[in-house]
Amino acid sequence: MQRLVVGLLPWVFLLPPGGWSGEIIGGWEAQPHSRPYMAYLRIRRGDKISGCGGFLVAENFVLTAAHCQGDRITVVLGAHNMGQCERSQQEIPVCRKIPHQQYNRETLHNDIMLLQLSRNATLTREVGLVRLTTGHRRVSPGTMCNVAGWGRTSFTTRTNTLREVNLSVVTDRLCQKRYHFYLPSTMLCVGDPRYRKSIYMGDSGGPLVCCGVAEGIVSFGGYNSIDPPAGYTRISHFVPWIKANMR
Repeated sequence: MQRLVVGLLPWVFLLPPGGWSGEIIGGWEAQPHSRPYMAYLRIRRGDKISGCGGFLVAENFVLTAAHCQGDRITVVLGAHNMGQCERSQQEIPVCRKIPHQQYNRETLHNDIMLLQLSRNATLTREVGLVRLTTGHRRVSPGTMCNVAGWGRTSFTTRTNTLREVNLSVVTDRLCQKRYHFYLPSTMLCVGDPRYRKSIYMGDSGGPLVCCGVAEGIVSFGGYNSIDPPAGYTRISHFVPWIKANMR
């Protein structure tokens, strides 16, 4: 089955070829600034501009998906409505991109990237850090989590405001049946197929937060991502890599 990668372009998606992007289906508008760790990535590739999600894990580091690459990236923190110039927003250029050295753009294995900011973010009520999972933690199927992002709520409908949805972790078997490249050791399978709730266009790189802890990174969905489950990078597997590259 063809996969669906979930980062945003104005109409179509470039990475990987043939993919679409990810946003929130079946969710709701988030309470403004209730998720202060959320980051919007403005990505320039040549003369094209796209977007992804991300999340602040240190004052000078944002974590996102490796497929959210570009020639130049600017991080927007403290945003709720990307269509407005909110006083809470902080725009900070990225000075160093650190994609995982074994990232594979065809299989999306090791789909994780750290972005070092050119200056420290100022922590405020609207801009804050999210706690990362530990290297020994494993999320159990049935765990209810939250994912948020900016972008489309359908193929033809856009929104500038942050939206969110609650999704449950499901068994690896569901994703192994659907995605031949799915690896349980480094990926999380999320979204009950009985409910039309999932990521859609505009949410790649955003965090899957379970019980206040970031456990996953939005990575890919199906040929039609409105139908869950979707695949997330399993953060617990990469904790040593994250710590080593943030030193």
